[in-house]
Amino acid sequence: MAEKFDAIIIGTGQAGPSLAQRMTGEGMKVAIIERKLFGGTCVNVGCIPTKTLVASARAAYVARRGGDFGVVIGGDIEVDMKRVKARKDGVVQQSNQGVTNWMKNMDNLTVYEGHGRLESANSVSVNGDMLAADRIVLNVGGRARVPDMPGIDEIDYLTNSSMMEVDFLPEHLIIIGGSYIGLEFAQMYRRFGSRVTVVEMGDRLIARDDPDVSNAVKEILETEGVEVRLEAECVGFEQRGEHVAVTANCEPGPEEVVGSHVLLAVGRVPNTDDLGLDAAGVETDGRGFITVDDQLATNVPGIWAIGDVNGRGAFTHTSYNDYEILAANMFDDDPRRVSDRHTVYGLFVDPPLGRVGMTEREVRESGRKALVGKMMMERVGRARERSETQGFMKIFIDAETERILGAALLGIGGDEIIHTLIDVMYADAPYTVIQRAMHIHPTVSELIPTMLADLAPLE
Repeated sequence: MAEKFDAIIIGTGQAGPSLAQRMTGEGMKVAIIERKLFGGTCVNVGCIPTKTLVASARAAYVARRGGDFGVVIGGDIEVDMKRVKARKDGVVQQSNQGVTNWMKNMDNLTVYEGHGRLESANSVSVNGDMLAADRIVLNVGGRARVPDMPGIDEIDYLTNSSMMEVDFLPEHLIIIGGSYIGLEFAQMYRRFGSRVTVVEMGDRLIARDDPDVSNAVKEILETEGVEVRLEAECVGFEQRGEHVAVTANCEPGPEEVVGSHVLLAVGRVPNTDDLGLDAAGVETDGRGFITVDDQLATNVPGIWAIGDVNGRGAFTHTSYNDYEILAANMFDDDPRRVSDRHTVYGLFVDPPLGRVGMTEREVRESGRKALVGKMMMERVGRARERSETQGFMKIFIDAETERILGAALLGIGGDEIIHTLIDVMYADAPYTVIQRAMHIHPTVSELIPTMLADLAPLE
């Protein structure tokens, strides 16, 4: 006999716990299932631990640059990787335990630790128990993609998850993949003291962004000593004693790179292959992501998919927004939709990149009459004061509606400053609102009105 619940949530990633709290607060009897780590990717192997490591790497970077600011630090700067990892572990443990205790002490919520699997459109099995509910929410997230490359099964490779267990300094870290995860680890470990080579199959890094952004990020990394190999059309691996040889038809540089460790950072795949979707009749797309409509419902009535598993966003903030959309529709008679949100994300290299809305390519393809503004960070007083003048700010405006179409802020504080533009876009206000605002001096944000006062047609 199956135990009856009002709702079952599979997965405790970013969206799951908040949804459980809302559901139980509405008087529902809820079950939540977690097969591994409470808090999901972000808490355990994603945002929180990686940004903690980024902070340690920046501390080493700033210490080495002390002389540039007239601060003399005696002796060589050393990085104790065991202490770096211990600090990271402490931050992760605090977050993980916070989520775990929250879930296990929530009224009207039953926590199951095990692998949840759909048995029908309204039943789930876990640890031999059968649970039933008219509402099932799939929040199972994703994992690192391991491509079928020649020799991949012959080497010990790392992923973003296993990198969290590294407490030593790799002699030469070869990173396969030149997008967000790979580049953050590249700069991080270069600053820790490793030799780092990034191998990317495309003709530029972070291909989703505009070429000038990609080129600027590449220059930032190469200035710090990260080696970049582009157009790696055929990547293969060979174990050579304690080292790994990575072959690639790349330019510039040799076709073979020999390093001590390999990190795979070539994308993510959804955790749907062992979820029992067929038993419930839930449809997926060609990549395995669960297909959902604009309000996160699957093709099966009573089943929703939120977070990374639905392919509608690959970030913690999109996952949390999924929870907000589902809760608004389910309880508030507020028909919120996925299509209401603007695309926003950050690349947390140093200096960081903040992105919102359309890229230049997308603006051109839309056929709109557009205006563009661009300002190099070397013009920004705050950047000069900090001796961090790399990067630029760029914004696109619809010439007819005066609405902001998109922006890229690559530079000191770019990941925070982008929110001044995000908020104006959500308010559906013209760019003149921020252009006429008085900002504080000396800051980076004060130059956004200046940039907006000097727009030109996008040719």
